[in-house]
Amino acid sequence: MGILLLMARERVPRVMRGEIPMASIAVERDAYPLKARLLSNNFDNQFQLPVLFYVGALLAILFQPGWPEVVLAWLFVATRYVHAYIHVTHNRVGKRFMAYAAGLAVLALFWLWLILRLLILAPSI
Repeated sequence: MGILLLMARERVPRVMRGEIPMASIAVERDAYPLKARLLSNNFDNQFQLPVLFYVGALLAILFQPGWPEVVLAWLFVATRYVHAYIHVTHNRVGKRFMAYAAGLAVLALFWLWLILRLLILAPSI
């Protein structure tokens, strides 16, 4: 929601003042300044890995999460905040990729643990 609000603050006033004609943003976002495009790209990015996280988190909640799921979930959330911060500030691609890769690794561990717990360890837990 924070990224969405920042994006609105960057985009809406420019359109309302007539700086950016509606026709120039009807299909592409290129008419927006760099900051607005970065926020928009980051907002779009929040519908990639996080969707896998949401499904896993709901599954974990359904089966009462243990401490490994909780720790991995918070680590994933932290990596997303770091990624978003890098994306909408200095946008150094190398650092942004490292934050993304860290989030992906944590998410993979989250899912591996969840699958292990539910399919293999479930009878013994």
